[in-house]
Amino acid sequence: MDAYSTAAASRHDWIDAPVLLTATSDRAAAIARNAIEASGLRIGATVPLELAMARIGQQIRTSAVWIEVDRDCGAALDDVLDYVSRDVADGRYAAVVSTSREALDPVAARAAGAVELIVDADEADRIAALAVTTARQRAIIGVADVASDRSSERLRQLSEEVSRIASTLARLSSGPGMPARRPEPAIAGDAPPLSVEVVRNVIRARRLRSRYFAEDLFADPAWDMLLDLLQAEIAQLRVPVSSLCIAAAVPATTALRWLKTLVSQGIFIRRADPHDGRRVFVELSRESSHALRRYFAEVGQAAVI
Repeated sequence: MDAYSTAAASRHDWIDAPVLLTATSDRAAAIARNAIEASGLRIGATVPLELAMARIGQQIRTSAVWIEVDRDCGAALDDVLDYVSRDVADGRYAAVVSTSREALDPVAARAAGAVELIVDADEADRIAALAVTTARQRAIIGVADVASDRSSERLRQLSEEVSRIASTLARLSSGPGMPARRPEPAIAGDAPPLSVEVVRNVIRARRLRSRYFAEDLFADPAWDMLLDLLQAEIAQLRVPVSSLCIAAAVPATTALRWLKTLVSQGIFIRRADPHDGRRVFVELSRESSHALRRYFAEVGQAAVI
């Protein structure tokens, strides 16, 4: 019998189901426990990472699985992330993976789909991530609920952030009053030549603004990531997820949300490292590369910032 069958569990049962917590250390577990309890949810069990898959398999009901990562545990971490990602894809429960920046690349290579991934998060970010992912799961199974007052403000900010991402991407694919359309197919040999130094100068100019104004005043992670990947493409370099998050010049969790959305829109492509199964590279799609090169050609000598 499938312990997670949504047909067998009532909606009320899902709301009351506890969160299962697993972590890579006792300290990491304590940090996650504080956030989960502050969100108003109940913790059903806290288990070491090595026992997580067996414990999840025994759990009759769970609303979410929380994985707190403060160090890279190698194959044990990979196995748990693969297992949980499959379950989340099947709609069995929601999941949050909270990781340090140092462990981001191996985690990002495995935490896929609707798994909520946060990086170097504070307690407010953890509470908000849990609210977002459980709300998404409730919507999937048709359960209505109201976010906790303690996280409602942060959740509102996250909702606005997601809306802004969607609006920006809509503008990228269509002009005012025009129906959304996919970029025109790239034609071999039609991309104008572009020097890597030109792109580097643009990136350098963008970074210089932070000397005179607060950096978040000009936050534009999609454009910063596009420029970084274009520079890497011209220089024939590979860009891992962690490096791209740094290039976005916003908190890593925000950069990851943009990355996930841009990949889903076909603007970026994720490619597994053929030499290291625990790392993923990001690159421009062919259409995005051609569009950027045409853009630089049309702008010409004007400052592109």
